[in-house]
Amino acid sequence: MLLDPETENDVAYELCQLLGRAILPIRRTEAGAGDGDRGEGTAFLFTGQGREYLLTADALTRSGAGEIGLRASVTEPAGVAADAVALPDLADGWRHHEEVGVAVLPTGGLHEHAAGAGWRWRTQQVPDPIAADRDAIARIGVEPGSAVVLAHGVGAGGARPLEVAIERVARVGDAVRLMAELPAGYVGAPVFGVQAGGDGEVGLRCLGLVLPARDGGHPLATFDRIRAAVDAT
Repeated sequence: MLLDPETENDVAYELCQLLGRAILPIRRTEAGAGDGDRGEGTAFLFTGQGREYLLTADALTRSGAGEIGLRASVTEPAGVAADAVALPDLADGWRHHEEVGVAVLPTGGLHEHAAGAGWRWRTQQVPDPIAADRDAIARIGVEPGSAVVLAHGVGAGGARPLEVAIERVARVGDAVRLMAELPAGYVGAPVFGVQAGGDGEVGLRCLGLVLPARDGGHPLATFDRIRAAVDAT
């Protein structure tokens, strides 16, 4: 569904309020790896079947060391957590679904890490009811529709600000794609759209996550396939 610019801005604002603390920066700490040759990407928290998972693009998690960045709003009490959770072996713990392009990390270990360091997570999650199912993905057509991406970009000095990009999404051949290339840090980020359901009711849907750029845009790992990967984890 293509929205007018004012409505797009309203949707983006509401998403930041509802899900801003579900979005986390992830970084491969080995030079020359990953997005933009610096390894920066985005991950997000998802709840399905009563469990919480961290999701990102599999291309960001294949090897080497890495870290999950922490901003003050996602931890409590204030001032206790470090700036990042180190992942000495980035590939370890993730369930890699190369055929989908997604990596899935059950978050039990992250909660244990926080408890051992004297803090706890204060996050939001993308809930399963707004994740697009097979029918919702099938309704994405060749005409571009509005898409909102929540991501941690890459700022001056390596800062990772929470950002919003309003883009266009469409079906190109067998793939669902964002129609423009995104800045560094956006690979792995969730993509949201507004759709009319089979009953005609309009609602927000998480369509999937951003995969590495190709042919002037970004293919998406769509949530019908992501959900199957999560169920298999």
